[in-house]
Amino acid sequence: MRRFALVLALTALSAAPAFSQAFSGNWSCRDASTNRVGILTIYGDVYGWAARAVNDPSSGTGTITAYQDGVGINDGNLRGNGNIQAGRIINDPTYGFALQLETAEAIVMLCNPR
Repeated sequence: MRRFALVLALTALSAAPAFSQAFSGNWSCRDASTNRVGILTIYGDVYGWAARAVNDPSSGTGTITAYQDGVGINDGNLRGNGNIQAGRIINDPTYGFALQLETAEAIVMLCNPR
């Protein structure tokens, strides 16, 4: 039983770096009213945000910091105009996982992989 637990723990630890990179790609985002608000694209240490609303001041690019459970938004229009500070990977019953975008006060969007 101890060997099984040890193998299980080592397997989980070896998968952690792969899980931390699960945020890369395109994300379709919805606000609290479940309306589609835009597309978030993350590759490497940069992001791009394209809002559905014309001339939205949050649209643009910026840089991120990768963490084990998501990303920190360092700069760019999403941080400056949208006040979004982080994207956290959470469990989602439909897609397996989702990216939850947060300000210091609240969760503002839920993004699913595209």
